[in-house]
Amino acid sequence: MTASVLVVDDQALIRSSVRLLLEATPGFNVVAEAEDGADALAKARAYTPDIVVMDVRMPYLDGVAATQQLMRYTRPPKVLMLTNFDADDRVLDALEAGASGFLLKDMCLQQLAVALRTVLAGGRVVSPEVLDSLVRRASAPDRSGSDGREQQLALLSSSERRVLGLVGVGMTNAQIARRLCLSPASVKTYVSRMLSKLGLDSRTQAAIFAYEAGLAEN
Repeated sequence: MTASVLVVDDQALIRSSVRLLLEATPGFNVVAEAEDGADALAKARAYTPDIVVMDVRMPYLDGVAATQQLMRYTRPPKVLMLTNFDADDRVLDALEAGASGFLLKDMCLQQLAVALRTVLAGGRVVSPEVLDSLVRRASAPDRSGSDGREQQLALLSSSERRVLGLVGVGMTNAQIARRLCLSPASVKTYVSRMLSKLGLDSRTQAAIFAYEAGLAEN
């Protein structure tokens, strides 16, 4: 099945580059381009794309605000955000707004294709550079939270801890299921319980927690 894509960026060169990358990749069809968030909302209503590749920083209406509004649509598209900066301070804002992924604009064709397929399948994607930056910023002030994390980790079963570690390196439920020889349904249950016990709202928060706790594994 071919996925329809809306490309949003205030720079025409970036839009053209992303379009060329996707046109060279089977399974994707760029149905429209938009130059800012307001234009993106109009194009999304007109073309109902499956996924929007969205720049974070744009004039008039930025990617985060546009994503918040897209999520209110009856049939909201998936959103994959792009940025030039691995330390972009809008990362968490974008993910909380409803974006399913965050990549640097210097990604290669294979990275973009894999990220889009993961997001379309219901997964989340954050480039390693961006995730490392988030972890560094979260842990830079002090390590006083380590005791609290240990107390939280004590609430998890050994299986939940293992799943948390694999979430920490960006694995989807299907990938975790294959790695641990479990059913996808079992992994989904482990993830849900793990998030609940740790008081976390998303897989991205869980990934950051796993990095800070030293659980992320390859």
